[in-house]
Amino acid sequence: MDYDSLGLMAGIEIHQQLDTREKLFCHCETRLRESSESNRKYFRYLRATESELGEIDRAAREEMKMERKFTYHAYDTTCLVEDDEEPPGPLNPEALSLCLTIAKVFGMTPIDQIHIMRKLVIDGSNTSGFQRTALVAVNGYLPSDGDIETICLEEEACQRIEGDNFSLDRLGIPLVEITTGPFMRTPDEVQATAAYLGMVLRSTGKVKRGLGTIRQDINISIKDGSRVEIKGVQELDLISEVVRREITRQVSLLQIRDELLRRGASVSSETKDVTSLLKGTKSEVLKRAERIIVVTLKGFGGLVGSEVQPGRRFGTELSDYAKKCGVGGIFHTDELPAYGVTEAEVLSIRNFCESEPSDCLVLVSGNKREVICAARQVIDRAEAALTCVPEETRKMLPLGNTSYMRPLPGAARMYPETDVIPVKIKSEEWGRIIIPELLDVKAQRFVTAYGLDPAIARQVVFSEYLPLFEAGIEEGIKPAILSRTITSTLKELRREGVLISNLTNSDIISVLRAVDIGKVGKEAVPDLLLAVAEGTVVDAAIEKSSSGLTKDDIRVIVRKVISEREEFIREKGMGSLGPVMGIVMKEVRGAVDGKIISEVLKEEITSFLSGAESP
Repeated sequence: MDYDSLGLMAGIEIHQQLDTREKLFCHCETRLRESSESNRKYFRYLRATESELGEIDRAAREEMKMERKFTYHAYDTTCLVEDDEEPPGPLNPEALSLCLTIAKVFGMTPIDQIHIMRKLVIDGSNTSGFQRTALVAVNGYLPSDGDIETICLEEEACQRIEGDNFSLDRLGIPLVEITTGPFMRTPDEVQATAAYLGMVLRSTGKVKRGLGTIRQDINISIKDGSRVEIKGVQELDLISEVVRREITRQVSLLQIRDELLRRGASVSSETKDVTSLLKGTKSEVLKRAERIIVVTLKGFGGLVGSEVQPGRRFGTELSDYAKKCGVGGIFHTDELPAYGVTEAEVLSIRNFCESEPSDCLVLVSGNKREVICAARQVIDRAEAALTCVPEETRKMLPLGNTSYMRPLPGAARMYPETDVIPVKIKSEEWGRIIIPELLDVKAQRFVTAYGLDPAIARQVVFSEYLPLFEAGIEEGIKPAILSRTITSTLKELRREGVLISNLTNSDIISVLRAVDIGKVGKEAVPDLLLAVAEGTVVDAAIEKSSSGLTKDDIRVIVRKVISEREEFIREKGMGSLGPVMGIVMKEVRGAVDGKIISEVLKEEITSFLSGAESP
C-alpha cells in the first residue's frame, strides 16, 4: 500500500500507570483488588455538565442518549475521594516528580505553574463524571525526528468488571499521558514509536507492569478522510495492524461515498412504522419488539453490505450508531431475507415503503423511545456517508478491527478543577532531576561489562527482574547464573504453576550465593526456588539440599554408575561422558557442583577405559 499517496498522518497518546505508593489525589494505596474482595457497593446515574460557555460536549451528549445505571464496587483500600464524596487532596508529589523525569528525557519544557483540569467523561469510568488531568510539560523531541507535543499527569479510570459494573481499586492511580505530533507516515513507524516510548517509560523503573497498565490511543487520518482516535490498544504487536485496518476502513468509506454520489443517493428523514406489518413474523428479535420502524436509504442498495474492514460492513457502522440508543442492532435489506425474516415479508415492507430495488431499507426494533433515537442515529450516519468519513472515537476489537464509541470530543469537554491547589515548578527542582539510563543503553552496557549475549541482555533489562539482576551483581553473583535464572528458570517455574510472587529478590540471591560458594550445585536452583516459593525458609531449603558429600563420596557414586553401564561406556568411549553425567547428577540431585562431578567422572571413565584396553 502506498502510504505517501494516501497522505497517512498518525500520532500516538501513550497512557502509562506510574508505580507510586499512593494515588494521585488521596493516600490510598495503588494495589489492585479482586472484585470478590469488595466490602460495599453503590450506584449512580451520570449526566453531562455545561462548560463555562454554557455548551455540552458533543461526545458527552452522545453518551446521554441512553440512560445507564452504573454500579461501583469499593474496598477497604479505597476512600471517600474515589466515591466522589470528599474533595481531592493535593497533587501527589512522587507522581509529579516521575512525570517531570519522563519529560526531561524528551527534552521538554515544564509548565511554570501546573493547574488541574476536569475532563468530562460520563461513560461510567469515573464516579464524578470527569477525569482530573494536568498539563506538565510541552515541546519534546524523539530520536526519529518526531515530536512530543505534551505530557500530562492524570488519574486512572475505574476498572470495568462487566457491563456497567466498575471497580474503584484502579480509580486514581497516577497516569502519565504522552501525546506525540502526527508525524508518523506508515503503520510500522507508529508501532516503532510506541515501542520506543514504552522503553523510555520502563527506563524510569517506576511504572506498573502487566496487561492494562499501558494503553495506546492512536490518531489516524488520510487524504480526504478525517481524524479518528482509536482507544485502548494494549498489545504493541497489534498497533501496525490496527493502523492498516483503519486505513482500509477510511478508503472503503470514501469509495462508498463516491459511488453514492454517482448514483445520486439520498436519505429520507421520514420513517415508516411497520410493527403491524410484521406482527406474525417468525424472527425471534422482531416478534419481541414493541415497535419496528424503517429508514429508507435511497440509492444505497448493495452498498450497506459492502465490507469496510475484515468481517465488518458498512451496515455494521450504522448498527454501532444505533446501539448508542439501547437497541441490539439493525436489519437491512442488503442482508435480508435472513434471521427469520422471510422474502415475502421483505417484499411487503418494500411495497409499504414504496421503495425501489436500488434502495436499502433499515429496520430498527425496540421500545418506542429506543427506536426513535436509533432511527435518528442511522439517518445521521447515513447522511454523513454522502459527504465524509466522520470524526470519531473508536475502540479496538480483537485482531485489529474497530467499532464506533462516540464523536471526537471538543473544547467544551475541559474546564478548571477548583478543588486542587496549583503547583509551581521551580527551576532548581527541574535542575535536580536526573535522567535515567535508557534500557537500550543499559542492555548494551550489560553486553560489554558482563559478557552477556545481546539477546539475553535485552531479555534481562526489559524483564520485571531487572532490579534482581542489578542487586545480584552488587552482591557479587556471577552474571551468567543471574541471567539464566531470570530468562529461563523463573519462566519455567511460572509455567509449571509455581507462585513466583512468593519469592523475594533476597530469597533468589541467597540461593544463587549458595551455588556461587559451592554449597549446592546450580542444578539444584529450580528445586530450591520451588521449596522457598512453597513456604520453606531459604536457609532450611539450602541445608536440606546440601548433602555434605566429599570428593571421595562422589567418586564412589561415579564408580557405581560406571559399573552398571560398562558395555555402553566401552562402546561410546569418552562420548559416554554426557549421558553418564546426567545420571550422576540425578543421583546427587544438585547437591554438588556439576564441575566437580564432571572432573571426577572424566578421571574415572578414563581410568576405566584404560583398564578395559589393557591386555
